[in-house]
Amino acid sequence: MAEEESTEEGAPAEKKSSNMLMIIIIVVLILIIIGGAVVALLLMGGDEEATMNQSAPQANERSDSQPKKSSGNYNNSRKLNDIGILYPLDTFTVNLKSDSGRRYLKVTMSLELEGDELSLELDNKSPVLRDRVIRILTSKSLEEISSKKGKQKISEQIMDTLNAMISDGRIKGIYFTEFVVQ
Repeated sequence: MAEEESTEEGAPAEKKSSNMLMIIIIVVLILIIIGGAVVALLLMGGDEEATMNQSAPQANERSDSQPKKSSGNYNNSRKLNDIGILYPLDTFTVNLKSDSGRRYLKVTMSLELEGDELSLELDNKSPVLRDRVIRILTSKSLEEISSKKGKQKISEQIMDTLNAMISDGRIKGIYFTEFVVQ
């Protein structure tokens, strides 16, 4: 009879410990999920912050009676008829700077020109232009080009480099028509 009482008292203790173990496992899983979400937000937070900073000036520009033009910045409020002559470049396929494995970038872009005579100069200097663009692209890592801010920085660097080389006008903007990283 004493043995029967001890087994009846042992069963609730085992149920309590298994329930407690289940609660601990659930709490740990919830903490892991929350931690993963926080890490994901921190890793992707840089792009959202840049987007927020760029959207505020654009809202101010729309309220003005005359749209403001800025060289080198991509302004979403520009109308299509305000865009100048576009000069398409051939596709570039380059290796990115990488420590862990090989990464490739395939990019096609068009240059927005300020003058008609500039396209003739670009035709004559196309091997030199391709060389400069390839040098700029191969000096970049995946982290540098993967964000919107990184793409804008690359286009500004390419535009500044090419504008320093030409004499018959200037390049007002660069538009990526294909941008693939593998």
